[in-house]
Amino acid sequence: MTTPRVFIVRHGETEWSLDGRHTGSTDIPLTANGEKRVRATGRALIGKDRLIVPKKLAHIYVSPRKRAQRTFELLNIACKDQPLPWSPHGAAAAGDAESAVSCSAQVEVTEDVREWDYGDYEGITTPHIREMRKEQGLSPGWDIWRDGCPGGESPSDITDRLDRLIKEIRDKWQEPAMHGSRGDVAAAAGHGDVLVVAHGHILRAFAQRWAGKSLQEGPTFLLEAGGVGTLSYEHHNINEPAILLGGAFMVGEDDN
Repeated sequence: MTTPRVFIVRHGETEWSLDGRHTGSTDIPLTANGEKRVRATGRALIGKDRLIVPKKLAHIYVSPRKRAQRTFELLNIACKDQPLPWSPHGAAAAGDAESAVSCSAQVEVTEDVREWDYGDYEGITTPHIREMRKEQGLSPGWDIWRDGCPGGESPSDITDRLDRLIKEIRDKWQEPAMHGSRGDVAAAAGHGDVLVVAHGHILRAFAQRWAGKSLQEGPTFLLEAGGVGTLSYEHHNINEPAILLGGAFMVGEDDN
């Protein structure tokens, strides 16, 4: 049995991600190029012989922001027996219905993976924030991982909500699939992979907490707009979470 994975997907490119502006609650659409790149990612990485195998997904978490939900739509995963928990944010491309890869996992919209609340720094670039702080007599060496955002969320706020989600993923979806201790659907089928579609800062923080590191230690990894990351466990052990630097495609597995 393969070790369960968590696939983290950052939403596609927006005008603000291009400019480096912090985008939390502001709900702006993907660019045309962003949509094209996410479609390409879905074709390349999702399928029965790809990195993300839909039949192995136990659950899918999506941010409440439209840009993340549109990104999930463009990945072209067809969830059986359930409509999406939102109205579509864009048109499907010709052939999408025929090429969609089916999946039985439930799609859940959760505030736990909304982007960091940037508060007073919403819509502002990091260089501009540092200039503002200098004018206000504050230290210009602002670091979101250490300082958080005035009027928004602190690193401890982010840690609390991500730790809650990580515990749910491990307890509800992945520990049963790894050890079969609860006799639920995931354990019976051996399906423990989880997909999270959200945002840059929150997903980088998610990976940091997954590996048991404090946000103040500061992640030294990046996640591009439309990018995909993989988290898992060493030694098939729920107590040894790890960042999977390179995941192999699935081949030669039973299709049933």
